Amino acid sequence: MHFAEQGQGPLVILVHGFPELWYNWRHVLPALAAAGYHAVAPDMRGYGQTDAPVDIAAYSQTQVVGDMVGLVKALGYEQAVIVGHDTGASAAANCAILRPDMFRAVVQLSVPYSARVKDAPKPSDANRRRAPPGMQFYVTYYQEPGVAEKVLDADPKRTLRMWLYSSSGGTSPQHKARYTFGLNESALDGRSEPEKLPAWLKPEDLDYFAAEFSRTGFRGALNWYRAQDIFWEATPFLVGRQLLQPTLFIGGADDPWIAQVGHAGVDSLETSVPNLWKKVLLPGVGHSIEQEAPTDVIRLILEFLGHVDGSGMPPKPVQ
Repeated sequence: MHFAEQGQGPLVILVHGFPELWYNWRHVLPALAAAGYHAVAPDMRGYGQTDAPVDIAAYSQTQVVGDMVGLVKALGYEQAVIVGHDTGASAAANCAILRPDMFRAVVQLSVPYSARVKDAPKPSDANRRRAPPGMQFYVTYYQEPGVAEKVLDADPKRTLRMWLYSSSGGTSPQHKARYTFGLNESALDGRSEPEKLPAWLKPEDLDYFAAEFSRTGFRGALNWYRAQDIFWEATPFLVGRQLLQPTLFIGGADDPWIAQVGHAGVDSLETSVPNLWKKVLLPGVGHSIEQEAPTDVIRLILEFLGHVDGSGMPPKPVQ
């Protein structure tokens, strides 16, 4: 596992999503370090400079949670606050639910936690039902190995440029990402090519992302979606399970994923997360909020950490 780290003090793990890297947290790492925290941002399995197993089952959330448990222990801690964005937000929630002894508080960015409902269909069936006849939901499109890779790997820089632009705040409605598209379309048909990069995305930032995905391809990242059923089948005990740790949710009010997919989860957060400290939707901000609005995200995270640590002494590293 490769990770970037900065600072000393209580541990905060920063978990990126799809298609992302530790680099998503480039603004957050130094701010947390300056506030007295040990901030650690890994490349998650299948991404960047971290190993990418071949077997799809290796990308089940049980394996991802195990990675984060191992990381906390390897760094010499007993506990951590975990912060996640996108699929990393789901991973952060699973870490907290499966190992509440270790993960003491949660920050979710863009993707909210929703408790599993009894008798709900498995994820692959639920995703197929999201699309009307003649259409497909983006997660369904990802399922067949090699199909999405052929499109996304063809020109990783173009893929990432379109991906980040189309989910950004302030993008015109006709250029917003579409998460449901035709059976004969690809995920990139649901994205648009920008005339210029969003102000928050510098050319050197795009170059870093593109270089890493040009080297690794998107297979490992896509396998996270392909392993959803495996985790679902292994964890029937999670039906009705609430996320009980103190939790902060931050989303973008101009995030097309929330508008098209996640709005019900955002609306029901208080039910699934009874100790929700605050739910914030940042005006004009899209999906990549830790990159688009780092000042606001950092402020909210630090306020939350102050709330969490104000009731007692923060955990100390294991000696």
